[in-house]
Amino acid sequence: MKNNVITYFVTGLMLMVLAPGCEQKQPTSTSTTGIAKMACDESFKNILEQEIEVFEYQYPEASIMPYYMDEASALDSLLHSDFDLIIVSKDLTQTQRDYLKSRSRAYRSRKIAVDAVAVIVNNGNDIDLLSMDDLREIFTGKAMRWGDLYPTVNRNDSIKVVFDGSGSGVVHYIKDKFLPAGAKFGPNVYAQKSSQDVFKAVEHNRNAIGFIGVSWITADMKGVEKTIDEKFNDLQNNNEVVAKDFTDKIRVLPLRGDGQVQGVKPYQVHINTGDYPLVRVIWAIDAAPSGTLEHGFYSFLTGVIGQKIILQTGILPAGEPVRMVETY
Repeated sequence: MKNNVITYFVTGLMLMVLAPGCEQKQPTSTSTTGIAKMACDESFKNILEQEIEVFEYQYPEASIMPYYMDEASALDSLLHSDFDLIIVSKDLTQTQRDYLKSRSRAYRSRKIAVDAVAVIVNNGNDIDLLSMDDLREIFTGKAMRWGDLYPTVNRNDSIKVVFDGSGSGVVHYIKDKFLPAGAKFGPNVYAQKSSQDVFKAVEHNRNAIGFIGVSWITADMKGVEKTIDEKFNDLQNNNEVVAKDFTDKIRVLPLRGDGQVQGVKPYQVHINTGDYPLVRVIWAIDAAPSGTLEHGFYSFLTGVIGQKIILQTGILPAGEPVRMVETY
């Protein structure tokens, strides 16, 4: 018994001595150092990866770990404290705000970009333009073949609608825009696993029509393979960003809004004027304490450099004004 008491005493003493050393080895998080995880709607993956690349270059002791998922899962993960920072296409509802308040969790939310949902078809499809009414016919299943809309060469081909997943922000946006509450898509609508899968499905299927965030179709989005030093220098010193055209691997259709005579493609200028009819907002929602890396990255997204990066992806920054040079 006496030996056991001595053993417990010595063990406790060692733990007291070692404890401070262990605490010192634990990684600390500041607004520019440490490790942070965040959730992001998969349709914004191309945008977020560029933001992270530049942020980690500017702050070498910071590591941002993104988790890509559908929008519904991202919002749910914030409410259940799995993540304190998320990127989605909608702000919190009043019910969600009240829930966070009941859990004593403060939050900040801000628009970081204005995005557009592009309509893409295969290069072998000879459809030249679609109207909002055409899209309503497609989504409800009233138009099942291309010939139901226009006398095209492939008029007898079935229309295959592809989205990036059943719970994605794009799907929620399209449902809210075109379908009555509680209504379902027609039988010609299919869910892919990701935005990249939507792109590939359209690229290889003449019947397919896809709905995808603009950043996924910007030609050479990563630009000429500049080093990260060159990219960062341009972002710091250059206030003119050349807007990029779309990839030629698929066709981006012009859309004619309700009451409009002509259709337009989702170029930044048409997003800015509101002429392009399928426009949505990207939100950053931060429930992390001030001074943490999550909050530091949130501030970066809404700052000058973060907003310039957004402009380079083919969409519009929500805050920082940057002069855009059109080249098409």
